[in-house]
This record gives sequence, structure tokens and C-alpha cells, in this order.
Amino acid sequence: FVVNDPGEGTQAKRRSHAVVIDHLPPPMMRADTYDDLFHLEQLLDSYAQVQVMDPEKLPELRTRVWEMLVQAEIHRDLELGDAAPDGREFDDLLLHVDGYLCALKDAQIRGGLHILGRVPTESQMIDNVLAITRLDQGRVRSLRDLVGAEIGVDPESGVRADIDRLEAECRRRVEDLAAHGWDPSHVRDTTLRWVATTLVPNLRRTTDEVTNLLAGLAGKPVPAGPSGAPSRGGAHVLPTGRNFYSVDPKAMPSPLAWKVGQALADRLIERYLDESGTYPRTVGLVMWGTAAMRTAGDDAAEALALLGVRPVWGTESQRVSGLEVISLEQLGRPRVDVTMRISGFFRDAFPHLIELLDDAVHLVARLDEPEDQNPVRASGLEDARLWGPPPGGYGSGINALLEQRSWRTDDDLAEVYLAWTGFAYGRDRDGRAEPEAMRRRFAAIEVAVKNQDNREHDIFDSADYLEDHGGMVAAVRSLRGEAPKAWFGDSANPSNPQVRSLKEEAARVVRSRVLNPRWIEAMRAHGYKGAFELAATVDYLFGYDATAHVVEDWMYERITEAYVADPQMRAFFGESNPWALRSIAERLLEADQRDLWDASPQARQTLIDAVLEAEGWAEGR
Repeated sequence: FVVNDPGEGTQAKRRSHAVVIDHLPPPMMRADTYDDLFHLEQLLDSYAQVQVMDPEKLPELRTRVWEMLVQAEIHRDLELGDAAPDGREFDDLLLHVDGYLCALKDAQIRGGLHILGRVPTESQMIDNVLAITRLDQGRVRSLRDLVGAEIGVDPESGVRADIDRLEAECRRRVEDLAAHGWDPSHVRDTTLRWVATTLVPNLRRTTDEVTNLLAGLAGKPVPAGPSGAPSRGGAHVLPTGRNFYSVDPKAMPSPLAWKVGQALADRLIERYLDESGTYPRTVGLVMWGTAAMRTAGDDAAEALALLGVRPVWGTESQRVSGLEVISLEQLGRPRVDVTMRISGFFRDAFPHLIELLDDAVHLVARLDEPEDQNPVRASGLEDARLWGPPPGGYGSGINALLEQRSWRTDDDLAEVYLAWTGFAYGRDRDGRAEPEAMRRRFAAIEVAVKNQDNREHDIFDSADYLEDHGGMVAAVRSLRGEAPKAWFGDSANPSNPQVRSLKEEAARVVRSRVLNPRWIEAMRAHGYKGAFELAATVDYLFGYDATAHVVEDWMYERITEAYVADPQMRAFFGESNPWALRSIAERLLEADQRDLWDASPQARQTLIDAVLEAEGWAEGR
């Protein structure tokens, strides 16, 4: 199993006493910029120069910048409207656009696939080092923080010119160290010495993945090691090739997870207050067991923070020994009623955490507080707050329905999700079917949230995201008659968690990875499997749109151009995996047929031709 997926690996251990051989995640790289984004970036740089040198040309340049924003569909990403503002407002808008371009350019994305036992190439090694050293690694300071302090750049500034300068200097230093054979005597600062003495040697031991696999098959011992995401402060999980373990379930949420969960709750409430002018009363939160293992309980901590309850840890054991109510005075806001959708693995792995969360709900419901400050008390305890699949069941049924293509309306998707989720969990509820109570709880959800704790994954690389989060959005929309706010919590940097709308996150992933020529080229290097990954991305994007309505027409159009219309891509699919091309084209046509996308006539014909062409390849014609 990949080392950043402790949940599924631990599940295999529990089911069959398995010995796990863990392996590296795919290599990471910076998204950088391309196509329209690159040209827009150049225009913004020209605008900044003209502001100083020749301001009379600004009106003409504003027109060109706005036309480029519209051409690149950035105005939709940022909800800028259909008309350009004037003067000072336009300059303020450009600061917003520049920050967005910076975030896209600086995003971390996967730079291909990992091959078992293969040490990263020298260029991959440099990219991995830069990705892993973005954040502190235990007591080792982030390279970005260290270099930023030296050159006077705040790594969190969001100013494109500053972040580009910071990234360039970090890369220069790492490349210089690589050119000297990763010799620790070549550097003085502690971070790069750690890179040379610990990180790179551990990455070079990726060969242990095959060595220890063969040793295990020969009945020899396989060394144990921790699991987690290397790029999220988890470099201690290296080297890979070990029999990984996860967390102490009774120590969750950990003190660090509590800090992250509090920050996620604060960001959520701040955003809701900013958009609505009121505090949220009911939040729906998707909770996964694998994420809980990676983070030691961020999601559970956020649920507790929203409720206004803090964990208490034993002084010596550091295990959670109880709960403590945070007073309304300390909280400074009303409490939030939380409806939690747990995965089947979360149910299996963390029964005590389910009880802890249930205890927190009961604790809050019994407080003598005004009902407008305590919606949990107002709603009562008749209905459970934790819901999931039936005992022994997994998933939400959504992906199977999408695969069969037998659904007709939103309500079909919602009904399947509700049927698979109407099982209550808690101290006195062990997966009991309570479908009507579940419908009442989900009908009250105002915000549907799913958190992501690292950038080694994203929302369009697994069906699980659309199944659980997209399914929740579809179910709430069907029950309420209107869509809830669909939000995405990002704690890839635990010291600076963010909350974005799901539409914003979809645009970020499409621009930084899905349409990125660097990622597409990296997939092409893997032949059949790379073609499969391209097709899977389209499937997951379509599925999220079917459930949560988060994909814009321009995304479908540009994916058609990049994946299907491009002659080099057609040749690649023809040589490597014609069925992947057919799958992509059919799925995009389905989006058009289901009115998720109003395809242009040219795109529609391109897709029809691709299906016929792929069938011919597959049949050897």
C-alpha cells in the first residue's frame, strides 16, 4: 500500500493478518503555469510596468487584461461578473487575480506514478525535496521559511512575484546541492544538511520496497515503520518498503489535531458569517478513517470545535480521557449542530471515537443555554448525529449507480445515498436503520463539508470523494429543495488551514492538474496505466458534477480539447489504451446528454468521432 494510505492498509492487516509493504506516493512537482494562464501572467506584469512608466496606456491595457480574463474563464472562477470595473476597482481586482494565479502556479501536483522499488530520478528527487521541505519536518525548519527569512519574503504572502523569487531561490539551492552529489559538507544550514544526510538517503532506499517484498515472501522479517503523508510534515515515514502501522486510536484527536480542527471550524464559521451575515446552525461533515489516521483526528476535532467541546488528555498517556464544555462566553459565538457522515472504515476502526463524538453531542444538548445559542439543545437528542453505511457495508452506492448509467434525475442519486447512509451510530446505536431520522437530520444541513489534509491526493483522483461528499450534497439538495453550501476544507498546511467552496476547489484542481500539460505528459510516460488515470480523472470529475454540480462548461470543453481533440493524445491512446479514449469520450458525451454541459457542436462531433475511432482501434481495424 502507498505509505500515505494507512486506512486501507490497516484494514488489510485486520482482515487477514497481512504484512504490508508500503511504497512511495507518486513524485510531486510544482504546477507552474501554462497556456492562457501564462499569457495572463505576462499581461499582469506588463500592466504593473505601465502603471509606473506610462499610465496613459492603462485604459487600453485594462481592456486587454479583461478580455484575457474572460478568454481564460478566470472571471468565472473568481465570480467577477460579466463587466470589467473601472479605475481603482480594476487595480484591486488585479491584486485578487494575481493572488489566484500565484496559488495555481504554486500548487503541488503529482508528477507521474510511482513504480515499485524505483528510486526517483534526479529531477524527481529535486522536486520531491522541494515538496517535502515546504513545511517543517519535526524539528527541521521549512526550507521556504528559512530562505524566506533570508531574502525578506513571507512564504504565505500570496504575491506571485515574491513566491516565484522564493521558489527559484529554494530550487537553486537544492539543485546546487544535487550537483555536488548531495554532499552534506557542501551546505551549512540545518535544513539542507538534513536533506543531504537523511531525506535523500531515505529516498534512495526506495529499493527496499522490492527487497523487503522478496524477503517477506521468503518468510523473513519485514521491518516496521510509521505511515503518513511525506509532504505534510511526514518525512519520518521514509524509507518505504516497511510494514507500516498507524496511530493509537485512543489518543485521537491529538493536541495538534485539536489545533487544526479548531482552525478549520473557525474558517468555516468566518466564511459562513461573511457570506450569509448569520452563524450556521447545522453543518454536515464527511469523516473518513484513513484521513483520521493520517492526521490523528483533524475531522473529529473540527466536529468537537463546532459543538464547542474540547478534548481532555491524560498527562502521562496523552490519551483522550474525557471532554470539557467550552462556555458560550469563551466560544464567542453560538454552537453549531454537526451531522457526521462516517465511512465504513471509520466505523470499524474508531468505535471509541464514535462514542466520544456522541458523548459530546449529548453533553451540549443537556446544557442550560438559550436555544438560539445552542441548536443541539433546540433539536434534541431524538435523532442521531452520526450516520453511515449498514454494519458490514461500505461506500454510499453512488459510484455503482454512475457506472451503470441507469439514473435519471438528481432524486435517483439522492435516494441511493440516503438508502446507504440511513444507519445511526453512537453509544446506544450500533448501525440501527433509522431512515426517517436521517432524512430529518440531512434536510437541516446548511453547509456540506469535506476536508483534505494533503496535496498528494485531490478531489478528482478517487471515486470516494464524489461518493461521500458529492452524495451528501445531492441528498441535501433533494431533501431541502435547494443546494446547501458545498465547501472544501484544506489543511495540507496544518499551520494555515483554508476553507473554499467546492466550485473553487474544482476550478483549482482542473487548472493546476487536470489540464496541466506537465501532468498530462507525465501520464503519457506510463502508457496503458497513464491512459487509465486520464480516463479515471474524467469519470470522477463527471461524478462530482452529477452529484454536486461543480463543473463549468468551459472545463468540459477544455478537457475535450486537451484529451480528445489533440492529435498527439489521440495517437497516444491508439498505441497505449484505446478503451481509455472511448471511456473519456463516452463520459463527456454523457455529460452533454444529461445537460450537465452544453457542448459546442465542434466538441460534440469530436467526441462522437473519437468513440468510433477507439472502437476501430480496439477491434484491430
